[in-house]
Amino acid sequence: MDAKILIESFAEFARSKNVDRPTMIRILEDVFRAMIRKKFESDENFDVTINADKGDLEIFRIREIVDDNSEDIWDFDKISLSDARKIEPDFEIGEEVYEKVELEEFGRRAVQMARQTLIQRIKDLEKDILYNKYEEQVGEIISAEVYQILGREILLIDGEGNELILPKGEQIPKDRFRKGDTVKAIVHRVDMINGNPKVILSRTSPVFLERLFENEVPEVYDGLITIIKIVREPGERAKVAVESYDDRIDPVGACVGMKGSRIHAVVRELQNENIDVINYTDNLELYVSRALSPAKVSSISVNAETKRISVFLKPDQVSLAIGKGGHNIKLASRLVGYEIDVFRELNEYEEEDVDLMEFSDEIDSWIIDELKKTGLDTAKSVLALTKEDLTRRTELEEETIDEIFRILKTEFEQ
Repeated sequence: MDAKILIESFAEFARSKNVDRPTMIRILEDVFRAMIRKKFESDENFDVTINADKGDLEIFRIREIVDDNSEDIWDFDKISLSDARKIEPDFEIGEEVYEKVELEEFGRRAVQMARQTLIQRIKDLEKDILYNKYEEQVGEIISAEVYQILGREILLIDGEGNELILPKGEQIPKDRFRKGDTVKAIVHRVDMINGNPKVILSRTSPVFLERLFENEVPEVYDGLITIIKIVREPGERAKVAVESYDDRIDPVGACVGMKGSRIHAVVRELQNENIDVINYTDNLELYVSRALSPAKVSSISVNAETKRISVFLKPDQVSLAIGKGGHNIKLASRLVGYEIDVFRELNEYEEEDVDLMEFSDEIDSWIIDELKKTGLDTAKSVLALTKEDLTRRTELEEETIDEIFRILKTEFEQ
Protein backbone atom coordinates (compact mmCIF):
# COMPACT_ATOMS: atom_id res chain seq x y z
CA MET A 1 0.00 0.00 0.00
CA ASP A 2 1.56 3.32 -1.08
CA ALA A 3 1.26 6.58 0.86
CA LYS A 4 -1.46 8.04 -1.38
CA ILE A 5 -3.81 5.08 -0.91
CA LEU A 6 -3.09 4.91 2.84
CA ILE A 7 -3.78 8.60 3.45
CA GLU A 8 -6.83 8.77 1.18
CA SER A 9 -8.46 5.73 2.82
CA PHE A 10 -7.75 7.14 6.28
CA ALA A 11 -9.03 10.60 5.35
CA GLU A 12 -12.27 9.13 3.98
CA PHE A 13 -12.76 7.08 7.16
CA ALA A 14 -12.01 10.13 9.35
CA ARG A 15 -14.47 12.33 7.45
CA SER A 16 -17.20 9.69 7.85
CA LYS A 17 -16.67 9.99 11.61
CA ASN A 18 -16.92 13.80 11.48
CA VAL A 19 -13.27 14.33 12.44
CA ASP A 20 -12.08 17.84 11.58
CA ARG A 21 -9.13 18.34 9.22
CA PRO A 22 -6.56 19.68 11.76
CA THR A 23 -7.21 16.71 14.05
CA MET A 24 -6.95 14.31 11.11
CA ILE A 25 -3.56 15.80 10.08
CA ARG A 26 -2.30 15.65 13.68
CA ILE A 27 -3.20 11.95 13.97
CA LEU A 28 -1.53 11.16 10.64
CA GLU A 29 1.65 12.96 11.66
CA ASP A 30 1.70 11.28 15.09
CA VAL A 31 1.45 7.81 13.51
CA PHE A 32 4.13 8.47 10.89
CA ARG A 33 6.46 9.93 13.49
CA ALA A 34 5.94 6.79 15.59
CA MET A 35 7.09 4.75 12.55
CA ILE A 36 10.14 6.99 12.22
CA ARG A 37 11.09 6.56 15.89
CA LYS A 38 10.80 2.80 15.61
CA LYS A 39 13.14 2.68 12.59
CA PHE A 40 15.54 5.55 13.31
CA GLU A 41 15.32 5.78 17.16
CA SER A 42 14.38 9.49 17.04
CA ASP A 43 12.15 11.75 14.93
CA GLU A 44 13.73 15.04 16.04
CA ASN A 45 15.58 15.57 12.75
CA PHE A 46 12.70 14.56 10.48
CA ASP A 47 10.28 16.84 8.67
CA VAL A 48 6.85 15.34 7.91
CA THR A 49 4.53 17.12 5.46
CA ILE A 50 1.03 15.79 4.77
CA ASN A 51 -1.64 16.93 2.35
CA ALA A 52 -4.64 14.81 3.30
CA ASP A 53 -6.81 16.22 0.50
CA LYS A 54 -4.43 15.01 -2.22
CA GLY A 55 -3.06 12.02 -0.35
CA ASP A 56 0.51 13.45 -0.47
CA LEU A 57 3.14 12.48 2.10
CA GLU A 58 6.70 13.76 2.26
CA ILE A 59 9.20 12.67 4.89
CA PHE A 60 12.64 14.29 4.92
CA ARG A 61 15.57 13.25 7.11
CA ILE A 62 17.70 16.28 8.02
CA ARG A 63 21.34 15.71 9.02
CA GLU A 64 24.34 17.98 9.52
CA ILE A 65 27.48 17.14 7.56
CA VAL A 66 30.57 16.44 9.71
CA ASP A 67 34.13 15.37 8.93
CA ASP A 68 34.65 11.64 8.36
CA ASN A 69 36.89 11.50 11.45
CA SER A 70 34.55 13.50 13.71
CA GLU A 71 33.52 12.02 17.09
CA ASP A 72 29.90 13.05 16.33
CA ILE A 73 29.68 10.96 13.19
CA TRP A 74 27.50 8.33 14.90
CA ASP A 75 24.92 10.83 16.19
CA PHE A 76 21.44 10.29 14.68
CA ASP A 77 21.39 13.84 13.31
CA LYS A 78 24.89 13.74 11.73
CA ILE A 79 26.22 12.39 8.40
CA SER A 80 29.81 12.00 7.26
CA LEU A 81 31.11 14.17 4.42
CA SER A 82 31.85 11.15 2.23
CA ASP A 83 28.29 9.78 2.64
CA ALA A 84 26.82 13.22 1.98
CA ARG A 85 28.77 13.57 -1.27
CA LYS A 86 27.29 10.28 -2.47
CA ILE A 87 23.98 12.16 -2.42
CA GLU A 88 25.30 15.44 -3.81
CA PRO A 89 28.98 15.77 -4.78
CA ASP A 90 29.38 19.49 -3.90
CA PHE A 91 28.26 19.23 -0.23
CA GLU A 92 30.57 20.79 2.39
CA ILE A 93 31.07 20.27 6.14
CA GLY A 94 28.50 22.18 8.24
CA GLU A 95 25.75 22.09 5.63
CA GLU A 96 22.48 20.19 6.09
CA VAL A 97 21.39 17.27 3.98
CA TYR A 98 17.67 16.84 3.25
CA GLU A 99 17.17 13.22 2.31
CA LYS A 100 13.71 12.04 1.25
CA VAL A 101 12.47 8.86 2.95
CA GLU A 102 9.95 6.79 1.02
CA LEU A 103 7.17 4.98 2.84
CA GLU A 104 8.29 1.67 1.34
CA GLU A 105 11.55 1.93 3.32
CA PHE A 106 9.62 1.21 6.53
CA GLY A 107 8.50 -2.19 5.25
CA ARG A 108 5.10 -3.62 4.40
CA ARG A 109 4.43 -4.81 7.94
CA ALA A 110 5.09 -1.36 9.43
CA VAL A 111 2.76 0.26 6.90
CA GLN A 112 -0.03 -2.23 7.67
CA MET A 113 0.42 -1.57 11.40
CA ALA A 114 0.26 2.16 10.69
CA ARG A 115 -3.06 1.68 8.90
CA GLN A 116 -4.49 -0.28 11.85
CA THR A 117 -3.15 2.33 14.27
CA LEU A 118 -4.76 5.15 12.31
CA ILE A 119 -8.18 3.45 12.36
CA GLN A 120 -7.85 2.70 16.09
CA ARG A 121 -6.87 6.30 16.81
CA ILE A 122 -10.01 7.51 15.04
CA LYS A 123 -12.17 5.05 16.97
CA ASP A 124 -10.61 6.23 20.25
CA LEU A 125 -11.14 9.83 19.19
CA GLU A 126 -14.74 9.02 18.30
CA LYS A 127 -15.26 7.68 21.85
CA ASP A 128 -13.77 10.85 23.34
CA ILE A 129 -15.96 13.03 21.11
CA LEU A 130 -19.07 11.08 22.14
CA TYR A 131 -18.15 11.30 25.85
CA ASN A 132 -17.43 15.05 25.70
CA LYS A 133 -20.54 15.75 23.62
CA TYR A 134 -22.92 14.14 26.10
CA GLU A 135 -20.97 15.18 29.19
CA GLU A 136 -21.77 18.77 28.16
CA GLN A 137 -25.45 17.83 27.74
CA VAL A 138 -25.98 16.25 31.18
CA GLY A 139 -29.29 17.56 32.50
CA GLU A 140 -30.57 18.48 29.03
CA ILE A 141 -33.50 16.93 27.15
CA ILE A 142 -32.75 14.93 24.00
CA SER A 143 -34.86 12.78 21.67
CA ALA A 144 -33.72 9.36 20.49
CA GLU A 145 -35.18 6.38 18.68
CA VAL A 146 -35.81 2.97 20.27
CA TYR A 147 -34.03 0.19 18.40
CA GLN A 148 -33.86 -2.61 20.96
CA ILE A 149 -35.89 -3.42 24.07
CA LEU A 150 -34.15 -5.58 26.67
CA GLY A 151 -35.30 -6.81 30.07
CA ARG A 152 -33.34 -4.33 32.16
CA GLU A 153 -32.92 -1.45 29.72
CA ILE A 154 -33.93 0.07 26.41
CA LEU A 155 -31.28 0.81 23.81
CA LEU A 156 -31.78 3.94 21.71
CA ILE A 157 -29.85 5.65 18.93
CA ASP A 158 -29.41 9.37 18.38
CA GLY A 159 -29.35 11.19 15.05
CA GLU A 160 -25.69 10.26 14.51
CA GLY A 161 -26.18 6.56 15.23
CA ASN A 162 -24.69 6.64 18.75
CA GLU A 163 -26.08 4.13 21.26
CA LEU A 164 -27.82 5.50 24.35
CA ILE A 165 -29.23 3.59 27.32
CA LEU A 166 -32.50 4.09 29.22
CA PRO A 167 -32.34 1.71 32.23
CA LYS A 168 -35.50 0.20 33.70
CA GLY A 169 -35.04 2.22 36.90
CA GLU A 170 -34.97 5.46 34.90
CA GLN A 171 -38.22 4.69 33.07
CA ILE A 172 -41.63 5.83 34.28
CA PRO A 173 -43.45 2.64 35.42
CA LYS A 174 -46.23 3.29 32.87
CA ASP A 175 -43.80 3.75 29.97
CA ARG A 176 -44.43 1.34 27.09
CA PHE A 177 -42.18 1.73 24.09
CA ARG A 178 -41.84 -0.15 20.83
CA LYS A 179 -38.99 -0.31 18.34
CA GLY A 180 -38.96 2.85 16.24
CA ASP A 181 -40.64 5.03 18.87
CA THR A 182 -39.13 8.45 19.58
CA VAL A 183 -38.36 8.91 23.27
CA LYS A 184 -37.75 12.14 25.19
CA ALA A 185 -35.43 11.96 28.20
CA ILE A 186 -32.65 13.89 29.88
CA VAL A 187 -29.00 12.94 29.75
CA HIS A 188 -28.63 11.64 33.29
CA ARG A 189 -24.92 10.85 33.29
CA VAL A 190 -22.07 9.58 31.08
CA ASP A 191 -19.96 6.68 32.35
CA MET A 192 -16.64 5.58 30.87
CA ILE A 193 -16.47 1.79 31.20
CA ASN A 194 -13.36 0.00 29.89
CA GLY A 195 -12.65 2.95 27.63
CA ASN A 196 -16.16 2.95 26.17
CA PRO A 197 -18.57 5.80 26.95
CA LYS A 198 -22.05 4.81 28.13
CA VAL A 199 -24.70 7.53 27.93
CA ILE A 200 -27.42 6.97 30.55
CA LEU A 201 -30.79 8.66 30.04
CA SER A 202 -33.57 9.25 32.58
CA ARG A 203 -37.29 10.00 32.53
CA THR A 204 -37.74 9.74 36.31
CA SER A 205 -35.33 12.50 37.36
CA PRO A 206 -36.86 15.73 38.76
CA VAL A 207 -34.59 17.51 36.28
CA PHE A 208 -36.57 15.95 33.41
CA LEU A 209 -39.75 17.53 34.76
CA GLU A 210 -37.95 20.86 35.20
CA ARG A 211 -36.77 20.83 31.57
CA LEU A 212 -40.31 20.01 30.39
CA PHE A 213 -41.58 23.07 32.26
CA GLU A 214 -38.88 25.18 30.59
CA ASN A 215 -40.06 23.93 27.19
CA GLU A 216 -43.75 24.63 27.88
CA VAL A 217 -43.59 27.76 30.06
CA PRO A 218 -41.70 30.71 28.50
CA GLU A 219 -41.58 32.53 31.85
CA VAL A 220 -39.63 29.61 33.35
CA TYR A 221 -37.26 29.46 30.38
CA ASP A 222 -36.67 33.23 30.56
CA GLY A 223 -36.03 33.12 34.32
CA LEU A 224 -39.07 35.22 35.26
CA ILE A 225 -40.34 32.21 37.23
CA THR A 226 -37.90 30.12 39.27
CA ILE A 227 -38.47 26.47 40.08
CA ILE A 228 -37.32 26.18 43.69
CA LYS A 229 -37.72 22.42 44.13
CA ILE A 230 -39.29 19.39 42.47
CA VAL A 231 -40.14 16.07 44.11
CA ARG A 232 -41.63 13.13 42.22
CA GLU A 233 -43.11 9.69 42.48
CA PRO A 234 -42.64 9.02 38.74
CA GLY A 235 -45.86 8.29 36.91
CA GLU A 236 -47.95 8.92 40.04
CA ARG A 237 -47.53 12.39 41.51
CA ALA A 238 -45.17 15.35 41.58
CA LYS A 239 -44.99 18.61 43.50
CA VAL A 240 -43.32 21.67 42.03
CA ALA A 241 -42.55 24.73 44.17
CA VAL A 242 -42.27 27.89 42.08
CA GLU A 243 -41.54 31.53 42.78
CA SER A 244 -41.68 34.76 40.78
CA TYR A 245 -39.68 37.89 41.58
CA ASP A 246 -42.11 39.93 39.48
CA ASP A 247 -45.29 40.70 41.43
CA ARG A 248 -47.20 41.05 38.17
CA ILE A 249 -46.68 37.35 37.35
CA ASP A 250 -48.69 34.60 39.01
CA PRO A 251 -46.17 31.72 38.91
CA VAL A 252 -48.74 28.97 39.48
CA GLY A 253 -51.13 30.35 36.88
CA ALA A 254 -48.35 30.80 34.34
CA CYS A 255 -47.15 27.21 34.82
CA VAL A 256 -50.65 25.75 34.56
CA GLY A 257 -51.70 27.90 31.60
CA MET A 258 -55.13 28.84 30.30
CA LYS A 259 -57.45 25.93 31.13
CA GLY A 260 -54.37 23.86 31.96
CA SER A 261 -53.00 24.10 28.40
CA ARG A 262 -49.34 24.29 29.46
CA ILE A 263 -49.30 21.69 32.18
CA HIS A 264 -51.36 19.18 30.16
CA ALA A 265 -48.50 18.81 27.68
CA VAL A 266 -46.15 17.99 30.58
CA VAL A 267 -48.64 15.58 32.17
CA ARG A 268 -49.07 13.68 28.89
CA GLU A 269 -45.31 13.26 28.48
CA LEU A 270 -45.10 11.87 32.04
CA GLN A 271 -47.83 9.25 31.50
CA ASN A 272 -50.54 11.30 33.28
CA GLU A 273 -48.44 12.03 36.35
CA ASN A 274 -50.50 14.23 38.70
CA ILE A 275 -48.58 17.52 39.09
CA ASP A 276 -49.22 19.98 41.93
CA VAL A 277 -47.73 23.42 41.30
CA ILE A 278 -47.51 25.49 44.49
CA ASN A 279 -46.26 28.95 45.42
CA TYR A 280 -43.02 28.79 47.39
CA THR A 281 -42.83 30.83 50.60
CA ASP A 282 -40.37 31.29 53.47
CA ASN A 283 -43.28 30.92 55.89
CA LEU A 284 -42.87 27.25 56.85
CA GLU A 285 -46.40 26.71 58.13
CA LEU A 286 -47.92 28.24 55.02
CA TYR A 287 -45.50 26.24 52.85
CA VAL A 288 -46.54 22.99 54.57
CA SER A 289 -50.21 23.88 54.16
CA ARG A 290 -49.69 24.44 50.43
CA ALA A 291 -47.56 21.31 50.10
CA LEU A 292 -50.39 19.14 51.49
CA SER A 293 -52.83 20.42 48.84
CA PRO A 294 -55.57 19.48 48.04
CA ALA A 295 -56.15 18.82 51.77
CA LYS A 296 -57.15 21.79 53.94
CA VAL A 297 -55.08 22.04 57.11
CA SER A 298 -56.68 23.19 60.39
CA SER A 299 -53.52 23.81 62.40
CA ILE A 300 -49.78 23.06 62.37
CA SER A 301 -47.18 22.50 65.09
CA VAL A 302 -43.47 22.63 64.16
CA ASN A 303 -40.64 20.97 66.10
CA ALA A 304 -37.47 22.42 64.59
CA GLU A 305 -35.17 20.25 66.73
CA THR A 306 -36.54 16.93 65.52
CA LYS A 307 -37.42 18.30 62.07
CA ARG A 308 -40.99 17.02 62.49
CA ILE A 309 -44.27 18.79 61.84
CA SER A 310 -47.63 17.82 63.34
CA VAL A 311 -50.55 18.67 61.07
CA PHE A 312 -54.13 18.62 62.34
CA LEU A 313 -57.01 18.20 59.90
CA LYS A 314 -60.72 17.56 59.94
CA PRO A 315 -61.57 13.85 59.56
CA ASP A 316 -62.70 14.22 55.94
CA GLN A 317 -59.37 15.87 55.00
CA VAL A 318 -57.05 13.18 56.41
CA SER A 319 -57.28 10.85 53.42
CA LEU A 320 -56.69 13.79 51.05
CA ALA A 321 -53.56 14.78 52.96
CA ILE A 322 -52.21 11.24 52.84
CA GLY A 323 -53.16 10.63 49.22
CA LYS A 324 -53.34 7.45 47.19
CA GLY A 325 -50.59 5.08 48.32
CA GLY A 326 -49.38 7.77 50.75
CA HIS A 327 -47.83 9.70 47.83
CA ASN A 328 -49.18 13.12 48.83
CA ILE A 329 -47.79 13.17 52.35
CA LYS A 330 -44.47 11.58 51.30
CA LEU A 331 -43.92 14.20 48.60
CA ALA A 332 -44.99 17.05 50.90
CA SER A 333 -42.43 15.88 53.50
CA ARG A 334 -39.67 15.75 50.89
CA LEU A 335 -40.65 19.14 49.49
CA VAL A 336 -40.50 21.00 52.82
CA GLY A 337 -37.64 18.96 54.29
CA TYR A 338 -39.55 17.96 57.43
CA GLU A 339 -41.22 14.70 58.47
CA ILE A 340 -44.95 15.37 58.54
CA ASP A 341 -47.27 13.61 61.00
CA VAL A 342 -50.99 13.83 60.25
CA PHE A 343 -53.52 13.97 63.12
CA ARG A 344 -57.30 13.93 62.98
CA GLU A 345 -58.92 16.88 64.71
CA LEU A 346 -61.43 15.77 67.35
CA ASN A 347 -64.93 17.24 67.43
CA GLU A 348 -67.12 17.73 70.50
CA TYR A 349 -68.54 14.24 70.20
CA GLU A 350 -65.13 12.59 70.19
CA GLU A 351 -63.78 14.04 73.41
CA GLU A 352 -63.83 10.64 75.10
CA ASP A 353 -61.48 9.24 72.44
CA VAL A 354 -57.98 8.14 73.55
CA ASP A 355 -54.71 9.06 71.86
CA LEU A 356 -52.79 6.02 70.62
CA MET A 357 -49.72 7.13 72.58
CA GLU A 358 -51.66 6.23 75.73
CA PHE A 359 -51.27 2.59 74.69
CA SER A 360 -47.48 2.69 74.29
CA ASP A 361 -47.05 0.29 77.22
CA GLU A 362 -49.10 -2.36 75.37
CA ILE A 363 -48.49 -1.54 71.69
CA ASP A 364 -44.96 -1.22 70.27
CA SER A 365 -44.00 2.33 69.28
CA TRP A 366 -43.17 1.32 65.70
CA ILE A 367 -46.72 -0.02 65.30
CA ILE A 368 -48.17 3.25 66.62
CA ASP A 369 -45.94 5.17 64.18
CA GLU A 370 -47.17 2.98 61.32
CA LEU A 371 -50.78 3.78 62.23
CA LYS A 372 -50.06 7.50 62.53
CA LYS A 373 -48.52 7.57 59.07
CA THR A 374 -51.95 6.74 57.70
CA GLY A 375 -53.66 9.46 59.77
CA LEU A 376 -54.82 7.17 62.58
CA ASP A 377 -53.85 8.81 65.86
CA THR A 378 -56.68 7.83 68.22
CA ALA A 379 -58.20 4.57 69.40
CA LYS A 380 -61.62 5.24 67.86
CA SER A 381 -60.14 6.22 64.50
CA VAL A 382 -58.56 2.75 64.37
CA LEU A 383 -61.67 0.93 65.58
CA ALA A 384 -63.75 2.73 62.95
CA LEU A 385 -61.94 0.71 60.28
CA THR A 386 -62.21 -2.97 59.39
CA LYS A 387 -59.30 -5.37 59.53
CA GLU A 388 -59.23 -5.38 55.72
CA ASP A 389 -58.96 -1.57 55.67
CA LEU A 390 -55.98 -1.62 58.05
CA THR A 391 -54.27 -4.41 56.12
CA ARG A 392 -54.58 -2.41 52.93
CA ARG A 393 -53.47 0.93 54.42
CA THR A 394 -50.54 -0.37 56.49
CA GLU A 395 -47.84 -3.00 56.28
CA LEU A 396 -48.99 -4.67 59.50
CA GLU A 397 -49.71 -8.41 59.62
CA GLU A 398 -53.23 -9.65 60.37
CA GLU A 399 -52.19 -11.14 63.74
CA THR A 400 -50.80 -7.76 64.79
CA ILE A 401 -54.01 -5.98 63.72
CA ASP A 402 -56.14 -8.47 65.69
CA GLU A 403 -54.06 -7.76 68.80
CA ILE A 404 -54.42 -3.97 68.27
CA PHE A 405 -58.21 -4.30 68.04
CA ARG A 406 -58.27 -6.42 71.21
CA ILE A 407 -56.25 -3.88 73.22
CA LEU A 408 -58.26 -0.88 72.03
CA LYS A 409 -61.66 -2.52 72.53
CA THR A 410 -60.67 -3.54 76.06
CA GLU A 411 -60.03 0.13 76.89
CA PHE A 412 -63.58 1.19 76.00
CA GLU A 413 -65.21 -1.90 77.52
CA GLN A 414 -63.63 -0.87 80.81
